[in-house]
Amino acid sequence: MDKDILEHGLTYNRRRFLSRLSLGLGSVALGSLMIPDLFGSASADAPFTPGIPDFAPRAKRVIYLFQNGAPSQLESFDYKPKLREMVGQELPASVRGNQRLTGMTAGQSSFPLVGSFYDFKQYGESRAWISDLFPNTAKIVDDICIIRSMHTEAINHDPALTFFQTGAQQGNRPSMGAWLSYGLGSENKNLPAFTVLLSRGKGNGQGVYSKLWTNGFLESTHQGVQFSASEDPVLYLKDPEGMNRFERRKMLDKLAELNNLSYQEFGDPEINAKIQQYEMAYRMQTAVPEITDVSKEPDDIIKMYGPDCLVPGTFAANCLLARKLSENGVRFVQLYHQGWDQHGNLPNEMAGQARDVDQASAALITDLKQRGLLDETLVIWGGEFGRTNYSQGNFNKDNYGRDHHPRCFSIWMAGGGVKPGVYGETDDFGYNIVKDPVHVHDFQATVLHLMGLNHEKLIFKHLGRRYRLTDVSGKVINDIIA
Repeated sequence: MDKDILEHGLTYNRRRFLSRLSLGLGSVALGSLMIPDLFGSASADAPFTPGIPDFAPRAKRVIYLFQNGAPSQLESFDYKPKLREMVGQELPASVRGNQRLTGMTAGQSSFPLVGSFYDFKQYGESRAWISDLFPNTAKIVDDICIIRSMHTEAINHDPALTFFQTGAQQGNRPSMGAWLSYGLGSENKNLPAFTVLLSRGKGNGQGVYSKLWTNGFLESTHQGVQFSASEDPVLYLKDPEGMNRFERRKMLDKLAELNNLSYQEFGDPEINAKIQQYEMAYRMQTAVPEITDVSKEPDDIIKMYGPDCLVPGTFAANCLLARKLSENGVRFVQLYHQGWDQHGNLPNEMAGQARDVDQASAALITDLKQRGLLDETLVIWGGEFGRTNYSQGNFNKDNYGRDHHPRCFSIWMAGGGVKPGVYGETDDFGYNIVKDPVHVHDFQATVLHLMGLNHEKLIFKHLGRRYRLTDVSGKVINDIIA
C-alpha cells in the first residue's frame, strides 16, 4: 500500500513538473520574442557588476560644491533685465499659472516683481551673463557649463536637498556618493571612496544631516566619511591612550578573527563590512594627517584660494582639501556650504555668501586645470532649487527677499567631459523654462554617465524592489557632453 501511494505521488509530480515546464518554456520563448534583450547583459536580475564601469568614463572622480539653502539664480547666472523694467509691478497671473507656493508667500495678496540689485556683464566665448557678485567665476567662464534650466518637484529645503543627494525626497536612500562608491569602488585603499566636508557662511542657514551622505541600504562601507575642522579631522582614528601601532595591529587582527567566526555562523554581510571599516580606519591613521596638512602648499596656491584656506572649516579650506583628496584618489568629495536661504535682506546676505565661495570655487577649477586633473574631475556648483522673481513680504527694491522657486534655477558644471557654455533658457520673467529643461534625475543620470555608469543599470535590490539613484526616470543630457 505504501509503495502504491509512493509511486502515485511520483507519477503525479512528474506530470505536474512536465506540464508546468512546458508552460514555463512557452512563456520564456514568448518573452524573448516580445523583448529581444530580455536575457541580455542588461537583465533586471543581473544588470550591473560592482567595480566595473559600463563604458569608458569621461571623469574619474567628482567634487560637488553644494550651496545649501538655494542661491538666487537671478543674482548669479540668469540675467533678467525685464524684472528691473517692471520693478514693483505685479507678476502676471498667466506666468505664475497654478504654481504651488510655500507657506511663506501663499498668503501674500500681491507678488511685486523685483530685479537684481547687482549688475550683470557678459564674459568668455559663450558671452555668458554673470553677476558682479561672482567676478572670479567670470574669469573661468570658458571652463564651465552653466545650466539655467534645472527644475525639481520639491519646494521645501529638506526634501529638495535630499532629492538632489539621494534621488528621493524621503530619507534612508543611498546618496550619490554612496552609489558611486558601490558602482566603482575606491582608487586609494588608504582613503575612503566618499568624503564629506562642511562649512557655514554668515547667511540664514539650513541644516545638513548625515542622511545626505548615508549608505542607505547599501553596505556601510559606502557611507560618506565626514572630515571635521577640529584637531582630529576624522574622529576616533587615533590609537587609544597607552596603545602603540603594533598593539593596535594585534588587536585588529584578533577582532577580525572573532568577526569572521560570527560571519561564518550568521552570514551577515555587515560583519564583513565592519571588518573592512576597521582596516580602513587603521590605514587612514597615516594617510589623513598627510592629506589635511596644507603647510607644504606653495604660496601661489594659498594666494589663489585666499587666506581663508588656512582656516580649517571654511569653504576655501574645504576646496583646497577637496583638491588634495581628489588627486589622491577619493572618488566623490561632497562639500556643503550653508547660509544661502535669503528670504529677506538678500542684497546684503548674498553678497557675503558670494565672497565666501567665489574665489575658492574659481581657484579649485584653475588649480585642477594647471595640474592636468580637470579633464578627469567633474566639479559641480549649485543648490537645491531657485528663487522667485517677486519679493517676499514687504516690497523694497533695495532690500528684498525671495521665496523658494523649484520651476527653474541655475547650476554649473566643469571638467570631467562637460562642454563649456550655457545650456537651457528661461522666460523673460525668470519664472518658467522655455528651452532644454533639466530635471534632477536628468542631472543625476548625466553625472553617472560621465563616470562611466549607465544609470538604468546601476541597481540594487532591497526588500524585493530594485532601486536606483534616478528611480524610474532620468535621461542623459548629451548636449552638454564634450
